[in-house]
Amino acid sequence: MGEPAGTGGDRWALRSVPEDLERRYVAEGWWNDATLGSTVADGLTRLGGTAFQVHSKVRPWTGTFADVDRAARSLAAALRSRGVGPGQVVVIQLPNWVEAGIAFWAAAYLGAVVIPIVHFYGAKEVEYILGATSPDVVITAERFGHNDYLAVYAELLGRRPVPLWLVVGDSRDRELPAGATRLASLLDADPISGPVAVDPRTPALVGFTSGTTRDPKGVVHSHRTIGCETRQLDYMFPKGGPPSITGAPVGHFIGMLNAFLVPLLRTRPVHLIDVWDPAEVLRLMLDEDLGVGGGATYFLTSLLDHPDFTPAHLAQMPFAGLGGSPVPVAVTERATRLGIRMFRSYGSTEHPSITGCLLDDPEVKRLTTDGHPLPGVELRLTDDGEILSRGPDCYVGYTDDELTARVVDADGWYHTGDVGVLDAEGYLTITDRISDVIIRGGENISAAEIEELVAGLPAVAEVCVVAAPDDRLGEHAAALVRVREGMTPPTLEQVRAHLAEAGLARQKWPESVTEVVDFPRTASGKVQKFRLRQQLRQGGLETPGGENAILGKQ
Repeated sequence: MGEPAGTGGDRWALRSVPEDLERRYVAEGWWNDATLGSTVADGLTRLGGTAFQVHSKVRPWTGTFADVDRAARSLAAALRSRGVGPGQVVVIQLPNWVEAGIAFWAAAYLGAVVIPIVHFYGAKEVEYILGATSPDVVITAERFGHNDYLAVYAELLGRRPVPLWLVVGDSRDRELPAGATRLASLLDADPISGPVAVDPRTPALVGFTSGTTRDPKGVVHSHRTIGCETRQLDYMFPKGGPPSITGAPVGHFIGMLNAFLVPLLRTRPVHLIDVWDPAEVLRLMLDEDLGVGGGATYFLTSLLDHPDFTPAHLAQMPFAGLGGSPVPVAVTERATRLGIRMFRSYGSTEHPSITGCLLDDPEVKRLTTDGHPLPGVELRLTDDGEILSRGPDCYVGYTDDELTARVVDADGWYHTGDVGVLDAEGYLTITDRISDVIIRGGENISAAEIEELVAGLPAVAEVCVVAAPDDRLGEHAAALVRVREGMTPPTLEQVRAHLAEAGLARQKWPESVTEVVDFPRTASGKVQKFRLRQQLRQGGLETPGGENAILGKQ
């Protein structure tokens, strides 16, 4: 085994990268000596005049990369004077505001480990993350939407103090809690001249997945893996088209990279929006000449389904890439009929860019598969169809080293927990998650297979199929549907007739259909199925009628 990809100091015991892989990644140029700090410094020096804008009702901002860079260097200087340096941990829980960029770039300059937290996470998730990372600096908003960060963090940090708590906000209607300091007061320091030198193999960022497990998993990436992933994202995103609106929370791993790192590789303005309001996004697209380049399926369908969507918006959407959550073929085909060139990709916080399509791939592959292995990435399937991957953008471990040992083997293969099939041309299609199998009377049923077909019903904007408890069979399939504006939800009989026409075996048909207002989601838009299953059992689904309005049940 080779040298550790990152030691993490005394915080985390990370995995080792096999020597042959490390040599190959360096020789082929996937890994180099660049750090987040040097990447930021190089990009901001070249692109200082590029626009940076925040579209917000509560904290709008307009300026340039150079303006944000000046503030980031000043914050970095102020933090360094307080002892913050390489390897120390900076937690950032902010909405899509300019201060998130300032904080991220400042931490990168210092070689600190960035821990982004999605802005809508509450006390339970935050307390877990604080306990798993022992931060040296915490940066939060005062309040945003329904979240009162001052109250939450005053209580949490009272039990688990940190050396420095910085707060973003301008309200003067109440005093800051003890130990809190306004971030703005640190932006007058003389800026540092350049990034601090750090070992590129050491941790740079920890992304916490709220995923399908009950507790978030802390996914540790090094400077090398983040650098490679940033280049992968840039490689996949087509050139041309209007500047894109970033609606994914920057508190999420990929949202932060897309907002604050990928634009530094080419001239791409940053346009953040702090609340994903489809009506407002559609307005901005026309008024500000902006586009939406994709993301999780929901970001696209929420626009296509909105009554304000017009042919004029299509000119702002020449292409869209979908990933981060299941992508029904019905959605890609619908968008293609509208004239949007679609492509799909597959990855996770652990291994962000495993497969993907490019616009010059055959249309049938772009619409119906999750793409082929990306440059530098290897992929294979087990006898059970589980996807194993490894590559230069694959993470270096979890904050929980026992979990790392369970899912990464000695040869560096990451066991994704996802199930897929490869066609003769090497294109991958995700068919399920190992943990997303419904066991009905001892028979395994793929939720993804049912979802793919139900999504083809005209009234269905989005569907999730989950296991519901069954006194007779142990479990049965329950379909939960989000319905398009102005349309009537399908009944159980209509769903089953549709599945029968598609040729799906009867034992796989859902035994109930329930309309929901929306689904519980991760920061990247992925549906949290463990919460859906819990809500289904406990009667807590958010339905139009305010109760579990089951449209049909056998």
